[in-house]
Amino acid sequence: MTLDQIISAFVTLLVLVDPLGLGLILLSLTPEMPPARRRALAAQACLIALLVLVGSALVGNLLLSLLGIGIPAFRVAGGLLLFAIAFEMVFSKRQERKASELAEAQYSAELAAFPIAVPLIAGPGSITACILLAGRAGPDPLQIAILIGIIVLVILVTLPVLALSSGLERIMGVSGQVVFAKLTGVLLAALAMQFVLDGLAELHLP
Repeated sequence: MTLDQIISAFVTLLVLVDPLGLGLILLSLTPEMPPARRRALAAQACLIALLVLVGSALVGNLLLSLLGIGIPAFRVAGGLLLFAIAFEMVFSKRQERKASELAEAQYSAELAAFPIAVPLIAGPGSITACILLAGRAGPDPLQIAILIGIIVLVILVTLPVLALSSGLERIMGVSGQVVFAKLTGVLLAALAMQFVLDGLAELHLP
């Protein structure tokens, strides 16, 4: 990769991941979570997303081909799953799962994997970009190493933004958080539907 291609790849992935938007979504998904636990959740989610994106760059195209899954189908499935999360946010269902400390720990682990890591950080767009960039890099180990370095850098930018999202909690207050959670749920539902529509458009259905 040339320097221009490296910068282009980094900016593309950073825009697709959208760390600032993710920080706001994380805050809405975890309104009563202590800041320390939220930081741990952010770190766990970023690690999972890093593994998914690096894996996509290395074997994503081959894996999807072996399973007979296309990117459009991945977009539709991710969109439907994300819509389910958005529905729970809007109608305040997510807090019902936190009945005990053990349940909260399990809830945090699940939340880190889905939907924070996948499909919000490592979503259809960023996974597709990694697969396409890996195809451009070809079999050259140096080029693949550069691509992996770009992915790591994007995650390193994303992690502190997610970890510092707790600062917004103090600024907005309780009422602001409730309103913001509902608004974010609606926006997340719209994003989910966009995933679905993009996937259906790529399927070229009659």
